[in-house]
Amino acid sequence: MTLHENEIPIDEAVIRSLLRAQRPDLASLPLSPAGAGTENIMYRLGDELLVRLPRTEGKAPPLIKEQAWLPRLAPLLTCRIPEPVHAGTPGAGYPAPWSIYRWIDGTEPRPDTVVDWAAFGTDLAAFVRELHGIDLMGATRAGELSWYRGGSLKARDEWVGADFDTCRTTVDTGLDIDALEEIWRETLALPEPSGPHGWLHGDLRPTNLLVAEGRLHAVIDFGALSVGYPDAEHATVWDLPAPARQAYRNLLGLDDHTWARARGWAIAVGIGGLTYYWNSYPAFVAECRTRLESIIAAA
Repeated sequence: MTLHENEIPIDEAVIRSLLRAQRPDLASLPLSPAGAGTENIMYRLGDELLVRLPRTEGKAPPLIKEQAWLPRLAPLLTCRIPEPVHAGTPGAGYPAPWSIYRWIDGTEPRPDTVVDWAAFGTDLAAFVRELHGIDLMGATRAGELSWYRGGSLKARDEWVGADFDTCRTTVDTGLDIDALEEIWRETLALPEPSGPHGWLHGDLRPTNLLVAEGRLHAVIDFGALSVGYPDAEHATVWDLPAPARQAYRNLLGLDDHTWARARGWAIAVGIGGLTYYWNSYPAFVAECRTRLESIIAAA
């Protein structure tokens, strides 16, 4: 499934070639597809490893960022996060950096894997509180650590407005776009966030969370790791059932303005995902649609 222009062809043969050239000690291990996201393709390598390859050369910098920062963040977090074990370099027909990580067992949070959603929301909030409280260790909101979701919501207005227009004229979402835009406009009227910057995961959607025995076990995919304001970090709780959202908000003690800005970010990312991936990634479109439906229903 191709999602972007200039995607690099990735298959088992490509990965085997990279392994033979750079990690011959691992080249004979079993290899099997382990999922694909908007940025990367994953293969399981043996029982204990995961190979992750960017879809395009332009998607590689976040992976390099993970290699640099995850080993420094992991000892300071209770919840498990990815552990890089090899920083792959371009070669053998693949023109971008790539990574090998420790495999982490777990399943996505779903009604069949999570029984107590309030407890799950509390677990997620505890992880966020821990991450946001870690010292920046000299990092600043610059370069690869300045992803847009840690900045101003108002700076997104032009492209979010264009996405609303696309939904009205080109993409038949079946959503109440007028209601979503009204919430968006109300959010833009709020004061901008203030306070110190902190570490942000940047994309805590359910596909980046792993469950074991019904509880949050690991948080993966730190490609959106950044430094900035926390509002957008809370946006993805709109992907979760209401009991999880409420428990999450309660533990973090989020005030009304922060909660409203988080909802605004949920709209911005959801409406953008609908329009960009409408013809290429049905599963992600469905995820965005569910998020936006939850916002409308709770308004």
